[in-house]
Amino acid sequence: MGSRFPSHQLSNGLYVSGRPEQPKEKAPTICSTAMPYTGGDIKKSGELGKMFDLHVEKSRKSGPLGNAPSRNTSFSAAASNSGPVSNVGGRNYSGSLSSSVPGAGGSARAKSNSGPLNKHGEQAKRSSGPQSGAGTPMARQNSGPLPPVLPTTGLITSGPISGPLNTPGAPRKVSGQLDNTASMKMRATSFAHNPAVTNLNTVDGYSIQGSFPKPILWAVILLFVMGFIAGGFILGAVHNAILLIVVVVIFAFVASLLIWNACWGRRGAIGFVNRYPDADLRNARDGQYVKVTGVVTCGNFPLESSFQHVPRCVYTSTCLYEYRGWDSKAANTEHRRFTWGLRSMERHVVDFYISDFQSGLRALVKSGCGAKVTPYVDESVVIDINPDNKDMSPDFLRWLREKNLSSDDRIMRLKEGYIKEGSTVSVMGVVQRNENVLMIIPPSDSISTGCQWAKCVLPTNIDGLVLRCEDTSNIDVIPV
Repeated sequence: MGSRFPSHQLSNGLYVSGRPEQPKEKAPTICSTAMPYTGGDIKKSGELGKMFDLHVEKSRKSGPLGNAPSRNTSFSAAASNSGPVSNVGGRNYSGSLSSSVPGAGGSARAKSNSGPLNKHGEQAKRSSGPQSGAGTPMARQNSGPLPPVLPTTGLITSGPISGPLNTPGAPRKVSGQLDNTASMKMRATSFAHNPAVTNLNTVDGYSIQGSFPKPILWAVILLFVMGFIAGGFILGAVHNAILLIVVVVIFAFVASLLIWNACWGRRGAIGFVNRYPDADLRNARDGQYVKVTGVVTCGNFPLESSFQHVPRCVYTSTCLYEYRGWDSKAANTEHRRFTWGLRSMERHVVDFYISDFQSGLRALVKSGCGAKVTPYVDESVVIDINPDNKDMSPDFLRWLREKNLSSDDRIMRLKEGYIKEGSTVSVMGVVQRNENVLMIIPPSDSISTGCQWAKCVLPTNIDGLVLRCEDTSNIDVIPV
């Protein structure tokens, strides 16, 4: 019997109303190859690796690779590695691999194929401990991605290098403490031969020859000789000693003036530096000779004093003096008897920064790299040595051995001065502006101190940069 309502029978025999449901077409299955696990390595990250212009490694396909030691994909211990292998990780591995690996009769077949698989069905490589040798090339196993080698930035920092350095040629950290003598010798050698350090080998005393030109000095000496000859001739011929007395009085006055300047000339130069007015760096013109007073900070190469080992200095001075008696040895070729003579001197200065008290600006003082510098830095007596107390200072005896100086029965005095970071210093030089960098450089010509009539001090010439600092051994420095 027909019905107006369509019906159909299900597979279990039940009749239901309605038309049978049309079978739906299955959507095409898109098979995509699973990307290998990169482990954070930028070289395996596809498009990201292209952004950094790096070679992108292709994902490994199933089967052997030529010209490279391939991974063994069979779990059989047979040498032929033939025969089908059950589906592992969604891939079917079959066939022989020995024919595709060059030199498969060597150490490639001796490798063990057992071990865990990664999530792509490939055998995970293991390596325990360092492996070396010239045999079959093997891939190095690292736990995690290799850090990229960063380019040098040129940033200048002070202090020791911190952090692990795995780059070739980097200094290795050595556990333990180095020999104190060897380290001090290396430090002294580095100061003396470093191009960034200026070695000052001249004494900062007052020089009469610097006050007058040599022709004037020789002319004065010649006039006195002629005056003595003329006075002696008149005294012998006419028996008149007036001319000779005048010449003697003038000679005594000139000689006493020269002796006074030889003793107090350095103090006169220091007085000139102290009286020179401080300049404001905000209003200083390019090429102007100025005096700046402020707090110093170290640059990229701080110094250390030789005897007391005071760290982070911009200027160091260590001088050893000896007293010469009647029958004692001379400290140098110009050492006179019953005076103190200089036997050894070490003076170093480097580039540093100074913060002006007037304006608060910071300027770079170019006193290193062989620049002309005239230091007026007070030195303090560190130790006095005589034959009686020589053995009471082992540090001083060790310092003498490091400098290859004899320690026989001599009267010695060691003085040391330094400009430590945070000290207050006065600098005299020429202002130079280079883009945004404010510098103080040595002047091209010498600066005359002028004649100080009240103190009977003759004028003298000062060369290069002038550094003035009082004794800071008992003064608290400003922390920076």
